[in-house]
Amino acid sequence: MLKLLSSSSRHLHTHFSSPCLRVAAESAPPAPLLRALGSIAGLTRRGEARTGSRQRLFFCSDSSGGKGGGTLVEVEVKSGDAEADGGVDVTSSSSALMPTNPRPEDYLTVLALPLLHRPLFPGFYMPIYVKDPKLLAALQESKKRQAPYAGAFLVKDEPGTDPSMVSGSESEKSIYDLKGKDLYNRLHEVGTLAQITNIQGDQVILVGHRRLRITEMVDEDPLTVKVDHLKEKPFNKDDDVIKATSFEVISTLRDVLKASSLWRDHVQTYTQHMGDFNFPRLADFGAAICGANKLQCQEVLEELDVYKRLKLTLELVKKEMEISKIQESIAKAIEEKISGEQRRYLLNEQLKAIKKELGLEADDKTTLTAKFRERIEPSRDKIPAHVLQVIEEELTKLQLLEASSSEFNVTRNYLDWLTALPWGNYSDENFDVLRAQKILDEDHYGLTDVKERILEFIAVGKLRGKSQGKIICLSGPPGVGKTSIGRSIARALNRKFYRFSVGGLGDVAEIKGHRRTYIGAMPGKMVQCLKSVGTANPLVLIDEIDKLGRGHAGDPASALLELLDPEQNANFLDHYLDVPIDLSKVLFVCTANVIDMIPNPLLDRMEVIAIAGYITDEKMHIARDYLEKATREACGINPEQVEVTDAALLALIENYCREAGVRNLQKQIEKIYRKIALQLVRKGALIESSVSSEQSDELKEEGAETSTDSAKSGSTKQDNETAEEAEIIQSDGSADQTDSSLNEPSDTKDVKESEKIEESEVTKSVEKVLVDTSNLPDFVGKPVFHAERIYDRTPVGVVMGLAWTAMGGSTLYIETTNVEQGEGKGALHLTGQLGEVMKESAQIAHTVARGILLEKEPENPFFANSKLHLHVPAGATPKDGPSAGCTMITSLLSLAMKKPVRNDLAMTGEVTLTGKILPIGGVKEKAIAARRSDVKTIIFPSANRRDFDELAPNVKEGLDVHFVDDYSQIFDLAFGYDEKDEK
Repeated sequence: MLKLLSSSSRHLHTHFSSPCLRVAAESAPPAPLLRALGSIAGLTRRGEARTGSRQRLFFCSDSSGGKGGGTLVEVEVKSGDAEADGGVDVTSSSSALMPTNPRPEDYLTVLALPLLHRPLFPGFYMPIYVKDPKLLAALQESKKRQAPYAGAFLVKDEPGTDPSMVSGSESEKSIYDLKGKDLYNRLHEVGTLAQITNIQGDQVILVGHRRLRITEMVDEDPLTVKVDHLKEKPFNKDDDVIKATSFEVISTLRDVLKASSLWRDHVQTYTQHMGDFNFPRLADFGAAICGANKLQCQEVLEELDVYKRLKLTLELVKKEMEISKIQESIAKAIEEKISGEQRRYLLNEQLKAIKKELGLEADDKTTLTAKFRERIEPSRDKIPAHVLQVIEEELTKLQLLEASSSEFNVTRNYLDWLTALPWGNYSDENFDVLRAQKILDEDHYGLTDVKERILEFIAVGKLRGKSQGKIICLSGPPGVGKTSIGRSIARALNRKFYRFSVGGLGDVAEIKGHRRTYIGAMPGKMVQCLKSVGTANPLVLIDEIDKLGRGHAGDPASALLELLDPEQNANFLDHYLDVPIDLSKVLFVCTANVIDMIPNPLLDRMEVIAIAGYITDEKMHIARDYLEKATREACGINPEQVEVTDAALLALIENYCREAGVRNLQKQIEKIYRKIALQLVRKGALIESSVSSEQSDELKEEGAETSTDSAKSGSTKQDNETAEEAEIIQSDGSADQTDSSLNEPSDTKDVKESEKIEESEVTKSVEKVLVDTSNLPDFVGKPVFHAERIYDRTPVGVVMGLAWTAMGGSTLYIETTNVEQGEGKGALHLTGQLGEVMKESAQIAHTVARGILLEKEPENPFFANSKLHLHVPAGATPKDGPSAGCTMITSLLSLAMKKPVRNDLAMTGEVTLTGKILPIGGVKEKAIAARRSDVKTIIFPSANRRDFDELAPNVKEGLDVHFVDDYSQIFDLAFGYDEKDEK
């Protein structure tokens, strides 16, 4: 450690005028600064002092203006003779000093060497690179002539640049390109006389001697300048301020040296090349080894006042001390963080080893194995033998694998899936038919045929004691409740419910799973279902099965065959698990909009239950009992705040929501209630603002009356109290009425209470919103649909037909008119965007109508001599299907016989060339369409009698249905009436 001696007991070492090495005598104590710097150097050379070996020290000549000439001398010092406090005992000889001629101060003209980054201080060496070949040659020539001296000058920064920023390679290159006067103008005036000690290639080693000042330029290439040798200004070496400043510099250097090993190397190098240590050299030493920028160092170099130089150096080393503290704190924080993590890791590893040794904890593989065995233990008896064998083999394989291998993760995931499946775990089913009936009626209105089929399934399960998985396909238009029916069935049977949609599915692996060798492999949907529900007999709803896709990864429809076939799914094989799974107890419910889109092999394995949709009465009940209630609760509206009349609901259904489902009806009801909620909020805000303003006005008036009465009474005390109460009432209009009416009579209170009751009643009456047919368009806009019956009395050549659409059933007119009459001009023209089947039906109808007219009126040549135009309205809508044949025949015959058909008649049916009526589809939808159009008489093919008989009573109610086999029966029904009665 550095030991500073008191200035009162020691004297600073005096300079000799001769530039020779000064060797201390044994009797004279070493100089304090020399001892201090020796102890600084001793921080890094303690180990060397104990070895007793010899060292070679290089000393530079004094720069204080001595007249002797000596530049660099070599002295051998025995390290074992060094004093403990850093003093140096040097044994010199007459040959230790090698003076050189000429002396350094004789050099008044020197080569100018530009320094880019830092100035060169006396007593320090600096390697530089000389890129100019002429300058390098001149330096080599000077060294050969035994005049190895040059001037080292710092280069000024370019104007407008920040000196604190480090210059890049481009700026250095631009400085190397400077020549002659340009370079001369960029050099600082004060520099250092440098001795050229070594030249290797373009690297030149310089050692600083003394300060120089440029006076003028002598030569441009290479740059040669005239210089003046500078000396420090005279100073009092016994000045206490200078001593204190120097000792503070040394003390700060000592603190910095403790934290920075890089500075220790600087001290050791400097003390090896420095002989006499004094105040000026101490200042140069501190500035040279600190990390200050080049302008601050140049300022120290240019300062000739020793005290000012020491102060500048003290500022620099103090800054360096702060930087060292910051560096130490950063290093300490990082070290603590790293050491803390390492310590935690080592402790955790030791804890694992101790627990493993004591048997308190097993390794990861043992823990995983125990977890998998614990999973399968409760149901080990129910797991099939082949599955147990696979699990045991995989567990054995897991123990042999390294935890870091990829195969270990594959095996672990495989065991995770294999042991998580509910092998033999079935939920207890509820076969109570009455309970199931109640649940189905709670969730859905109507759908009698669907509910009967579910109750049949439950009844069979109750008689057998167990249920067998079936595949039910619910087909029908969107919004009729197919998906919600599946959820209700699961609730009625007390089964777990799982739904997944296969709409647009194009990858077989979604159903059958991936192979385990693939990256990111997963089991199929059924395995995921079983793991999710935890039972082996859930109800699985496969949604949108008619929208299966077919991509490059196979045909999912074919993959579903194994899943849905009751003969195969008892041994369903998933590609990921690769073991058979029993799915025979799973109840599959599929949904589809159109069964024609389902592949026939897949459709053959399903039991199709068609849901035609809801009639108007059913939609009314659904809207009242389900949709309106749920929407009212969702919007936060009380039942007493709104009333939607039956007429409004009926108009909403007939004119806005004619589709088979109720999804659009739900949207319209939500739209109505949202607008009602906005109206209620707006009215409530207006009422609140009006009531508050009225209350404030009344309170102000009462306060004024109270103050007037109190003034008349002549009581000063009552005046003050009344005034205070009036101020309180005026400042807070929402205060408690009890406080504001303390001095009021009871009659006034009764009047106010009655007024409040009346206000609340008025508010309730105002808040209630009534929705009827008059203001329904204000909530849902203009009607979308109009009355399908466009004729009060059906004209000649027009007949109403019944059609099936994706939105349910619909009525449409078929119209025929005579375009041109003439001998042999019989022809038929068709319009209405008809499909190929309807075009063929029109040709068949034309042929059959000609035959019937010939039979009924042999002398009528209408078809032979008339060019006819048959049109089906709504020409923008594509139409196709075979069930319009009998309607077209009736329209042609009505025009030919000039006799209209009955007003309340609608018909449907396919006709052959012989006049036979073939069966049609969509019986329920066409019956619903007939009721919607106020049709009383319907003609159906006899083959559809059973379909009509199975319809719900509310669908058949009020309809007069006639079933026919031949068109002759239709002819009698359409035209066999008395015209007088019809009128």
